[in-house]
Amino acid sequence: MSGFAGAVDLDAWPHLFEPGDVDAPVLLTLHGTGGDEREITALVPHLWPGAGVLSPRGRVSEQGMTRWFRRRGEGVFDVDDVIVRAGELVAFLEAARERYGLEGRRIIATGFSNGANIGLATALLHPETLDRVVAFSGMYPFADRDPVGDVSAVELVLLNGAADPMAPSASVDRLEQVALAHGANVDRRVRPGGHGLAQSDVDAAREWLAGRL
Repeated sequence: MSGFAGAVDLDAWPHLFEPGDVDAPVLLTLHGTGGDEREITALVPHLWPGAGVLSPRGRVSEQGMTRWFRRRGEGVFDVDDVIVRAGELVAFLEAARERYGLEGRRIIATGFSNGANIGLATALLHPETLDRVVAFSGMYPFADRDPVGDVSAVELVLLNGAADPMAPSASVDRLEQVALAHGANVDRRVRPGGHGLAQSDVDAAREWLAGRL
């Protein structure tokens, strides 16, 4: 897929890494708008005890808030930037695999809101690098476009509130339809309520992850 091409300097990209157990996966934790690399790492022991943690910080600033990609308004994404930033995240993952000796360990993205969206975009565009995503309050990241190829190796769990104005059901419907049309395995769970991260989401994510390996 098109997008960012090149290497990244890990020393210049703020991130956290905790190795966890060598026989456990590494959870790539991706924060929401205004968060940082520490925002959702506390979830990891509740999702997979012993998992490693790889947590980068988004590199876009919007009125002082950290994000993963640009947007033109609430829910209106700059799709070209989404594609480029997904490529950057791939380059980050490749550099981190080498530095931290992660070859052979599964990396599973776990993202909230804007972090869920970049995780979804990366898996749908670069399934050879990232093929499992836990998406809390995520939505379709490509607006009216469909840049997705064969994603038959990809597995997604979509965890959303039924009345979420920031990740509306119509966009999640679109996400599910496109991912399925291109071969992905999609598990969608809907709870009452809006944008956020409920205990039922954590419980569902833990159950889903337990079935992956």
